[in-house]
Amino acid sequence: MVTKLLIDTDTASDDAVALLMALRHPDAEVVAITIVSGNVEAELGARNARYTVELCGRRVPVFKGLDKPLLRPHENAKRFHGQDGLGNMNCPEPLLPLAEGHALDALIRFCAGQAGQMTLVTLGPLTNIAAALLREPRLAGWVKEAFVMGGAANVIGNVTPSAEYNIWCDPEAARIVFHSGMKILMIGWEHSIGAAVLSPTEMKELEKIGTPYARFVLDCNRQVVESGREFGIEGMTLPDPVAMAIALDRRICTRSIRAFVDVETLSELTRGETVVDRLGVLNQEGRSLVLGGGRRREANVEVCLAIDARRFKQILFQSVR
Repeated sequence: MVTKLLIDTDTASDDAVALLMALRHPDAEVVAITIVSGNVEAELGARNARYTVELCGRRVPVFKGLDKPLLRPHENAKRFHGQDGLGNMNCPEPLLPLAEGHALDALIRFCAGQAGQMTLVTLGPLTNIAAALLREPRLAGWVKEAFVMGGAANVIGNVTPSAEYNIWCDPEAARIVFHSGMKILMIGWEHSIGAAVLSPTEMKELEKIGTPYARFVLDCNRQVVESGREFGIEGMTLPDPVAMAIALDRRICTRSIRAFVDVETLSELTRGETVVDRLGVLNQEGRSLVLGGGRRREANVEVCLAIDARRFKQILFQSVR
């Protein structure tokens, strides 16, 4: 059965690999790609996405979306991904033109036209999705399921001690999406470290494959590998490809829980933290008096707690052969 994918991305190094995985997967149909500002500006993200689509020999429409978070200035992650977002590869200008129209209109149109059939995969800040929901709240029910690469389930962050970049970049947008009623699986950045890191040995295996796709994965992530050493990581971290792999094969998420998830928007110290009520303390009468006068907080998000890293890497390697 073919999975219809609508992908919202801030196309930098790992996003491009995730797009490649989806575009080359035999059981996936990428219907459209929408671009949000995040790792890089939306215009550059759209360029990188179109280059990746061309590399895969496809003609998928790419729509440019919002240029900044809902309420905050845009702060990019070029230090981690390179000035061009693709490890300073300086790729040629793609021939594929930008699709006409705005990403918000495209999101609403595609999901309304195929209600209950469209799987949404978000690889960047949730600005476009939140803005589309504010314009058309029914979007939450039209989406079959959303796989959100973002947050961290009460573990270490990658941009602050407690926050992951995509959520930190636009926490107000994330809060809107998480509370929208949309069916969501949150895939935190913690699943890209540990066993999911591509080791130096595995990177050499990619190099031996030698296809344009394998070379692209390596070349566009060289800056990521260098930046990872700042965190004591030897190898390549790929948060967006992990999320995409789960969207392509739900079994890669081996353990999850449904929980109440909220996003910190007010604190300077913990801005963007995804607060996951794993024990359900806010869903028990009388246990949450301090945090809300006893009002129960029902589970609103499914949270991935563990993945099959070996299977993730199999899908990645299959996509570049």
